[in-house]
Amino acid sequence: MWKNNVLETIGNTPLVKLNKITKEVKGTILAKIETTNPGNSIKDRMALMMIEEAEQSGKLKPGGTIIEGTSGNTGMGLAIAAVIKGYKCIFTTTDKQSKEKVDALKAFGAEVIVCPTDVEPDDPRSYYSVSSRLEKEVPNSWKPNQYDNLSNTKAHYEQTGPEIWAQTEGKITHLVVGVGTGGTISGTGKYLKEKNPHIKIWGIDTYGSVFKKYKETGIFDEKEIYPYITEGIGEDFLPKNVDFNIIDRFEKVSDKDAALTTRDIARKEGIFAGNSAGAAVAGLLQLKNELNDNDVVVIIFHDHGTRYLGKMYNEDWLRERGFLEDEKLTAKSILAKRQPQEMVTIDNNKTVLEAINTMKSLNISQIPVMQQGMVIGKLTESDILTALLEKPAIQSAKIETIQTSSFPFVDLNTSIDRISGLINKENSAVLVEDANGKIEIITQYDIINAISG
Repeated sequence: MWKNNVLETIGNTPLVKLNKITKEVKGTILAKIETTNPGNSIKDRMALMMIEEAEQSGKLKPGGTIIEGTSGNTGMGLAIAAVIKGYKCIFTTTDKQSKEKVDALKAFGAEVIVCPTDVEPDDPRSYYSVSSRLEKEVPNSWKPNQYDNLSNTKAHYEQTGPEIWAQTEGKITHLVVGVGTGGTISGTGKYLKEKNPHIKIWGIDTYGSVFKKYKETGIFDEKEIYPYITEGIGEDFLPKNVDFNIIDRFEKVSDKDAALTTRDIARKEGIFAGNSAGAAVAGLLQLKNELNDNDVVVIIFHDHGTRYLGKMYNEDWLRERGFLEDEKLTAKSILAKRQPQEMVTIDNNKTVLEAINTMKSLNISQIPVMQQGMVIGKLTESDILTALLEKPAIQSAKIETIQTSSFPFVDLNTSIDRISGLINKENSAVLVEDANGKIEIITQYDIINAISG
């Protein structure tokens, strides 16, 4: 039998046994794969619930505009429902979110406003504040407020919890969930604990978030708050949907462990999951000694890996953050394979003729241009030749009159593939700052030497 529209396909997601990535963990480990929802995430459940309850209460009227602060997945669920129900959408998000998430929201006709991450929630520039301001300014608009709207928790109490209970035949002993808005863990956990109060509910948190310390001490510690990379979990405030009475404990997972475990899920289980799934599995691995052979653990896999292609599934992104260490050549290893050398530079106040003489005497074809100790440009043989052909008298002019944009800067962990891609007709080299703060130059010759050496 067919479905009347795509919203009817939300829910009833599969429960899949994990085998390789959790082979050292006792018990049966199951993943609730929420990527089969139409928006490829668990947020479809609560997005539809929030809209339907707002319609029933009269807060959302026909032809209205939905305005929400979202990292992408809730926005996707709202946008899909809005397409079917005839609403407009304006979403605010943070600049730490992946480009893929923003592009996906735009694909459904939503307007997306990107706001800075590193500001307080009550700062007028934060994505919370901007969405609240727009709700007041845009006529016939409604803000779901997924953090404090208890329809979020209700959706999982009525859907996710009963599904897991039925799929495990009531045998579940532990629920492991990455905690962001709190609706998933609180709603699902509430239902499961009503069925069996002995079930343990474990929340996965990230460093830079306030949840774990608040659960353990009751103290909201602003000193715990700092920017982090992991997406979809952790917060710098306490959403109303986070029911600390339902959650038995929190476990913090580092950005690196979350990112690398996300990749391992795909490579070891064939499941293309998002960053919060990686964090949840990493958290479970940290807690493995608390499990026994009879335990049945369910981990929520919130969303799909396609939202993270430019981040956790991008090796250069991982290397640049020091998360990935393998045998692949990087800027650091290229420098290590060549003889120590001083980088030759020239001040932009020098003349073109002085630059020509310097390059000729040292037999070099390009030279970085400096100003007050900073690299501000470059000068190459082709730059000089082009200038001389147009105006031979240019030799007496200052270098700054013909210099071009600086060579690109790369990180020590940047891969050889990325460096090779940056070296082209416009850039015959790249610059890198070594561990001691010294600027080094890497040319095509250096790359060839590193590969052949």
